[in-house]
Amino acid sequence: MKIQESTLTSAASQDLEQRLAELRHAVDEALRAYTATAPGCPQRLADAISYSVLAPGKRMRPLLALLACEAVGGEWRSALPVACAVELVHVYSLIHDDLPAMDNDELRRGQPTCHRKFDEATAILAGDSLQMMAIEVICRDMPEELVGPCCKTLSVAAGRCWLVGGQADDLAAEGRFPDSPPPRTVEFLKDIHRRKTGALIEASLRLGGLAGGASADHLGILGAFGQHIGLAFQIVDDCLDVESTPEQLGKNTRKDVEHGKLTYPGLLGLKESRQMADALVRDAIESLAVFKDRGRPLQALAQFVVERRK
Repeated sequence: MKIQESTLTSAASQDLEQRLAELRHAVDEALRAYTATAPGCPQRLADAISYSVLAPGKRMRPLLALLACEAVGGEWRSALPVACAVELVHVYSLIHDDLPAMDNDELRRGQPTCHRKFDEATAILAGDSLQMMAIEVICRDMPEELVGPCCKTLSVAAGRCWLVGGQADDLAAEGRFPDSPPPRTVEFLKDIHRRKTGALIEASLRLGGLAGGASADHLGILGAFGQHIGLAFQIVDDCLDVESTPEQLGKNTRKDVEHGKLTYPGLLGLKESRQMADALVRDAIESLAVFKDRGRPLQALAQFVVERRK
């Protein structure tokens, strides 16, 4: 995840790059420990879990959690369990989204998808396991007084009304359920992605805020920031599906058009879609003014959302 120097001075950009690399390394090491083979877990299932979780990734959601913790005055290590928990849920969602019954993808993060590397049944079970592992991590490694709020934040974001509900409506927009066709409008598309993509991004920030002892007002600000960049992230993702190659993205491209998906470029065109993403990120960055210098890394990550090329 490279931060553009237009966001910060050259020296500050390099310092932030190094800091993010250190945080990402800490997340990767924690994920490696959490996904180590456990007594009673079949080896094939353990292999599928670690293969998917430890695949090279941006780790944007964990980084948001750690930086949100710092933005509210906390110490980032206190947010490491929730940062990993949200990544486990994110990876579960990718495994299941890639299945033949869903998006039927063969490439994820530059390597074969879980069901292609192993098999469909193992991929389903790996995704099932990751959901429960996320809750296990929170229950075991967060302070007792934060277990309830953190579990509630993550489970609601990942549940039937948000992440899963957004995915269901995304499939409906492809025409999967002809008996109840949804509207093909920008507002409906925004509603899908506030849930399918934005919910976990917002949850990442709220979880980091909870770990850092954020006030209710600050949690609200972090949540609003997450809503803006979550929607911007998906808009850019739709644009990259049109503009990029599988080698650049690490996954197959132009699948959205093939599947008849409802996308921002399909409804608005690339230029207007990019403009919408830019406006969302500007609003997101402005919302962090209350955190002063502690919010600078989050501002830089917001800028990365619209400048990324993969």
